[in-house]
Amino acid sequence: MIKELVVISGKGGTGKTSITASFASLADKKVMVDCDVDAADLHLILNPRILSDEGFDGGRKAFIDAKLCTGCGECVRLCRFDAIDENFRAGLLVCEGCGVCAHFCPEKAIEMRPHESGRWFVSETAAGPFVHAKLGMAEGNSGKLVSILRTKAKEIAEDNGFKLIIVDGSPGTGCPVIATVTGASFLLIVTEPTVSGIHDMKRALELAGHFGVKSAVCVNRGDINMERTAEIEKFCSSQNIEFFGIIPYDRDVSAAQMEAKSVVEFSTGPAASAIRELWTKVKAAL
Repeated sequence: MIKELVVISGKGGTGKTSITASFASLADKKVMVDCDVDAADLHLILNPRILSDEGFDGGRKAFIDAKLCTGCGECVRLCRFDAIDENFRAGLLVCEGCGVCAHFCPEKAIEMRPHESGRWFVSETAAGPFVHAKLGMAEGNSGKLVSILRTKAKEIAEDNGFKLIIVDGSPGTGCPVIATVTGASFLLIVTEPTVSGIHDMKRALELAGHFGVKSAVCVNRGDINMERTAEIEKFCSSQNIEFFGIIPYDRDVSAAQMEAKSVVEFSTGPAASAIRELWTKVKAAL
C-alpha cells in the first residue's frame, strides 16, 4: 500500500518547503510532489531535469468575434469583473470564465474557449521522481491541477514499486490545500511560534479533522519564542494531537538555500539534526 505524506502549514513562511526538501534527501524509494502550484519553489532545491511537459487547461475564457459583435455593450454592462474593455475585447488576465457575457450576447458573438492556465511536469532528480507544476499569472483552478499531480505521482509510485509519496502542500486552508489533503495517509503541520502561526495551525488541524486524516505538529524556529512554543505543545496535548518537537533557528538553513541544497545535505548543525529526528518520528507514524 502506497503511503502519502503531506507537509502543510496554516500560513506561508513557516519553513514547510525546507523541511520537505530535507525529507526528500532522507527518504528512500519515494516520489516527490510539489502541490503548492500557485507559488511552487521545491524545484529550486531539487534541481529537476524535466522529462515531460504538459499543458493544463484550468477553465474557459471569453473570446469576442469582432465580425459578429455590433458593439451593443450588453457584455460590458453584465460583466462583474470589468473584463471587457471599450473596444469589446476580453482581457485574459481579468476574465473569470463565468460565461455570463456569452450567454446573454444578443448576437452570439462571444465564445467560451478552453484556456491554458499553466503547465505541469514530470522530472527526475537526485532524490528520485518529481511531479510539479507552474500556474500562469492570475490563473485559478489550482485544486484541479493539484489532483492531476497527485494522480500522476501515484502512477509513478506504482510503476516503480515505491511505497511512499512525499507532498509539499500549499499554505492556508483553501482549495489547493483541500485537494492536497483529501485521501492522504498522514499530515505533518509545520507552524511557527507566533500569534498568526498558532491561529492558522488550528485552522489546518480543523481541516485535517474534517477529512479524517491523522496529523502531527512541529514548530520550526521554535526557540525564538519558547512561550509560544509551549502554548502550541500544550494545545496539542489538550487536543490529543501528536507533537513532533521543535526545529531550532539555524543560519545553516539559509546558507543551504543559497547553495540550492536541503539543510540535511548541507549541514550537521542543530536544525539538520532536529529534522533527522523529525523524519524518524514521521516514518514511525506512517
